[in-house]
Amino acid sequence: MSTSNTSSMGQSLDPQAAAELREKRKQKIASSLAKRHRKEKTFRILGFSAVVTGLFFVVLLFGSILAKGLPAFWQNSISVPLYFDPAIIQVGAKPTPKEGESPAQFEERIIAWQTEMGMVDWDALIVNGIIAKDPSSASKRDELSGLYTSSEAYRLRDMVLADPTLIGKKEEIKILADANVDVWLAGNIDRSLPDDQQQLSPETRQLADDLKAKGVIENTFNTNIFTTPDSRSSPATSGLAGAFMGSLFMMLIVIFISIPIGVASAIYLEEFAPKNWITDVVEVNINNLAAVPSIVFGLLGAAIFIGWMHLPLSAPLVGGLVLSLMTLPTVIITTRASLKAVPPSIRQAALGLGASRVQTVFHHVLPLALPGILTGAIIGVAQALGETAPLLLIGMSAFVASVPTSPLDQSTALPVQIFLWQGNELRNFFEGRTAAAIIVLLALMVGLNSLAIWLRKKFEVRW
Repeated sequence: MSTSNTSSMGQSLDPQAAAELREKRKQKIASSLAKRHRKEKTFRILGFSAVVTGLFFVVLLFGSILAKGLPAFWQNSISVPLYFDPAIIQVGAKPTPKEGESPAQFEERIIAWQTEMGMVDWDALIVNGIIAKDPSSASKRDELSGLYTSSEAYRLRDMVLADPTLIGKKEEIKILADANVDVWLAGNIDRSLPDDQQQLSPETRQLADDLKAKGVIENTFNTNIFTTPDSRSSPATSGLAGAFMGSLFMMLIVIFISIPIGVASAIYLEEFAPKNWITDVVEVNINNLAAVPSIVFGLLGAAIFIGWMHLPLSAPLVGGLVLSLMTLPTVIITTRASLKAVPPSIRQAALGLGASRVQTVFHHVLPLALPGILTGAIIGVAQALGETAPLLLIGMSAFVASVPTSPLDQSTALPVQIFLWQGNELRNFFEGRTAAAIIVLLALMVGLNSLAIWLRKKFEVRW
């Protein structure tokens, strides 16, 4: 009936009115299309603007970190022809065991010899080396001792203790400049400040500038940031070796605990567990644990591993266990998602050919889900590598001036070391070190994420 009514209306209109009606309809359709196109164009512009804005802030962040951190990989130092003068190192030869001497008596003579080594004026050797390189500075011996960091004298002592044959020889040795000298020469302090606000005396500042201009003090690559632990007595030698080893031990514990347990749990829940209210409760709690703030895991670790189990404070073992608990939900969820992505037809085909449930899962489903499992596991480890809050609660913010040799030794971690350096009172020096440590941490995390992408591409199977 509606068709006939429309036809009759069309017939009752004269040709001019019909043409006007058609024109209005065309205009309405064109207006609607234009409006939809404008909305689509606006959405595209907004989306593109959001991406560009995000990239801008990422570039700004990384640019700021690189601008501050890259110069910290270079540090002012003095390469001197250092002569181990026997007239200054007036210490006898290293003791050797005597016939009929007890181990305790020999140990006593060794300690006495080491004590004599400690009494040597090692600073005089360094000052003489600088004067040998720049004879014009001979009249400023007192100021020369303020140019280099105090730990260099102990380094020379340890070198001679390890190899007494150095006495009487000349070696080319790189001496690190003091932290305040490095800050002054790097221009990280306002030179127009009055003398009472400067860390160095006017004579030392002038001497440092003169030696820098002559090329005696050079800006060289700073290997200490990778090879030495943190130091408070000698900030110039502060490095990341202790924190790196602590993070390495923790990541090994995370890998060997959270990944096997997480993958096994996910396989059972996804492939073998009965679908009932118990498994539903378990799944809900796993999803909730993935959203729990990391500091809560730190409180849990402090209460259980330290308070109840009495594991050592500030140990990578405790940190690794805490991070393993935090990483488990992520590994379980990503593993289950990878198993779900495998088509059911593969399971049905294997079961139809007579394979058992275990054979079906481990011979057919698991190999196909492996890329996603590896990706999720590596991303979980990368997330654990950058965690700071739970480690602060188990004492890993303590100052540790040694490199840990086992997971039971006291240690810190890379993100915690960044936190400690950021609050150091010698801010002009440690601001660059903090950014350099961030670069190292970001490089490790980018490397882990790149490995995850590569493994996913390598083992990816299309069906």
